[in-house]
Amino acid sequence: MKLKDGRELTLRKAEKGDAANILAYLNQVGGESDNLLFGKDGMQMPVEAEEEFIESVNASETSVMLVGLVENEVACVGSISASSRERIAHLGEVAVSVAKKYWRLGIGEALMKELIAFARQTGKLKTLYLGVRDGNDGAIALYHKLGFMEYGKFPGFFHIHGQFEDEILMYKKI
Repeated sequence: MKLKDGRELTLRKAEKGDAANILAYLNQVGGESDNLLFGKDGMQMPVEAEEEFIESVNASETSVMLVGLVENEVACVGSISASSRERIAHLGEVAVSVAKKYWRLGIGEALMKELIAFARQTGKLKTLYLGVRDGNDGAIALYHKLGFMEYGKFPGFFHIHGQFEDEILMYKKI
């Protein structure tokens, strides 16, 4: 897809060979904002563990990890994680991140739309859900635009720079 600045974004399923670049990306973006579950260098795991994780996700019919590339650089990562437990197998937890230098170019929306399309095509996922830091107004507005609704708040979920901050809980029926 063409970004607002004219560059091309390629969204695709993550592959085993992406593991090192995804880990480097995650360790970078963790330090670029306070909106993620981890900070700078917060994803300290061996590349082999990430490779195994990607392979396990790819083996699932209802989970996916997408990587977005701009000029061969990881610009975003998004995922849906679904349980194999029968009673909750219809639920998919969404997680997304976009590198700061790519903010406001349409990447977050493109990534979310691709994840929603994946969820629909499974025929098994019926509800997507996510949590977002209260105050992350751009993300909250995007999720509302895409049909997510707020269903609650987790007080003090995040502990960032010595402060406790709330998490807004959202869901979307597929």
